[in-house]
Amino acid sequence: MSASAAARARTRVYLTIDTEFSIGGAFEAPAEREPIGAQNVLCDVQGRSEGLGFMLDAFAASDLRATFFVEALQTAWFGDEPMGALARRIAAAGHDVQLHLHPVWTWFDRADWRERLKTETPNDRMHGCSVEQLVERMQRGMAALQRWGIARPVALRTGNLMVDRNVYKAMAEVGLRVASNVARAVFEPAEEALRFNAGVHAIEGIIELPVLTYADLRLGGRTHRKVLTITGSSFAETRALLERAHRAGAPAVVLLTHCHEFVKGDMRGALAANRVNQRRLTALCRYLRDADDRYEVTTMDRVAGATTAATSDALLGVPVHAALWRIAQNKLNDLNVI
Repeated sequence: MSASAAARARTRVYLTIDTEFSIGGAFEAPAEREPIGAQNVLCDVQGRSEGLGFMLDAFAASDLRATFFVEALQTAWFGDEPMGALARRIAAAGHDVQLHLHPVWTWFDRADWRERLKTETPNDRMHGCSVEQLVERMQRGMAALQRWGIARPVALRTGNLMVDRNVYKAMAEVGLRVASNVARAVFEPAEEALRFNAGVHAIEGIIELPVLTYADLRLGGRTHRKVLTITGSSFAETRALLERAHRAGAPAVVLLTHCHEFVKGDMRGALAANRVNQRRLTALCRYLRDADDRYEVTTMDRVAGATTAATSDALLGVPVHAALWRIAQNKLNDLNVI
């Protein structure tokens, strides 16, 4: 096989990180709590960043580039910093910075936000909105990235992976051409035409790359679905999914993670590195580095020039023993046994 043919045969892998601050219980206890900012991304433990810092080191060690979907509406509370500084740090490390939106942050636009909580409930929905509402939110987020000195985004991930067709219509209006908004195991779109497990799809002129949804257990004729993450999937499961996707000729595999998945404890108090999740990411990076004849680790900014979608929606599965080991491993990790 020629080098060019081998490159075409590789499965594209997208390592994506939702990079966001936390409401931190401010809606439940507005008199006592405020949102959590940079610590939710840096995850500092005894002077070491076990979140973003650890991830940047892990990617650099295997010479991999990732896509960080950076949440931009938190400026309603925090202003342009500190997320602007974090976004610039990510970009300076050579990674792709794209747009992430959690509209619940706009609750802080009004000074009477605490009083409103007595009669209203904040919502974080990106679905069920008008195109006009969505355009305003997207433009607001894009303007924040521009103020931070970040290249104009071409891709969007909606908060909570909530999506409907209007999201894609609004994206087309503001010039966002790539989406990773679908993850069926997290949020099932009302429109059946948007219920993708995997693949690369065209919607309203937008290229959608869903986060991989897979089957981990099939019991009594019922299939349990999960989304591919670091915290929710063992390395054995992730490797099996990558191998099965490659054998099936799948065009893309999208993995989702967050900076705060690499620590455990209280962001306001005692915090410790989550060594189980850190080992999973390290093992995945090394595997992808060593198997670059089968996988091309790439980023959302490189999708923007594509003109066609390679549709594939197979529901991949994992070996039962790998799923059972992950369940046990996660439980032991929660109990601080491992």
